[in-house]
Amino acid sequence: MRGFQLAATALLGLLFFNGSALGQVSEPLRIIAFGGHPDDCEVRASGVAAMWAAMGHKVKFVSVTNGDIGHYEMAGGPLALRRTAEVEDCGRILGIESSVVLDNHDGELMPTLENRKTIARLIRNWQADIVLSPRPNDYHPDHRYTAILVQDAAFMVTVPFFTPDTPRVVDNPVILYYYDRFQKPNPFDPDIIVGIDDVSGKKYECMAALRSQFSDWNAWHGGYLEEVPKDESGRKAYIADRFARRDAAVADTWRDLLVTWYGPERGQAFKYAEAFEVSEYGSQPSIEQLRVLFPFFD
Repeated sequence: MRGFQLAATALLGLLFFNGSALGQVSEPLRIIAFGGHPDDCEVRASGVAAMWAAMGHKVKFVSVTNGDIGHYEMAGGPLALRRTAEVEDCGRILGIESSVVLDNHDGELMPTLENRKTIARLIRNWQADIVLSPRPNDYHPDHRYTAILVQDAAFMVTVPFFTPDTPRVVDNPVILYYYDRFQKPNPFDPDIIVGIDDVSGKKYECMAALRSQFSDWNAWHGGYLEEVPKDESGRKAYIADRFARRDAAVADTWRDLLVTWYGPERGQAFKYAEAFEVSEYGSQPSIEQLRVLFPFFD
């Protein structure tokens, strides 16, 4: 676990932040999260998104495909519209600024120049301080290529004459990867972890709102569709339990990192957490700068 080895890169981070303690980080903070499908950002970062939003910071979720084949009974435009409506509902539950679904076909995303420009424009228009992204080693091509597109845009967002129709980002954002369980060629190695107990209810309500995925498609594909209760309260509780167990595993796996960030008493008390790894492709923050970007630890 790399954890606080980031302190060794503090000088480099200060260079990216124009040599000041906080550099050009905006107030309120501006966070943009990318996922391959209408559910990916929500699964990995709903907790921190709700916490940022509650503090008045600006959060945008972007699905890079429209999810139009992610079901066993429907597809195409009707499914894309359904999934867009679901993430919009989820965004309202979380209180985030907006949820955007790009019109790329599910399962067909490619790291093209045009898609790179689209990602760069989104980051530049948002003037992001933080960019959240999947890692590029993943089972799904849409997840992988979303990560590649973010990486390919990471430097270009600072270049004046790349997508010159949008204002450049003066300070390269801090890019962080979501937690995943893939081990090769390298496992997820978190630098920061956030306890989300206080907003876990919102997160799991959001997961239940993504009905086409977690009550239908994933359950059918995983062979447990018959386990999902038919009554609405039972269905919501079932989905909440599945995601609570996932977030509890994150907290338990990196309990030492929770203690590092929160101290022994609070760090040991959290049941649920979301974890993130700093990407080498964006600005390299010091510990103090991460505390500014994730203002949850005091």
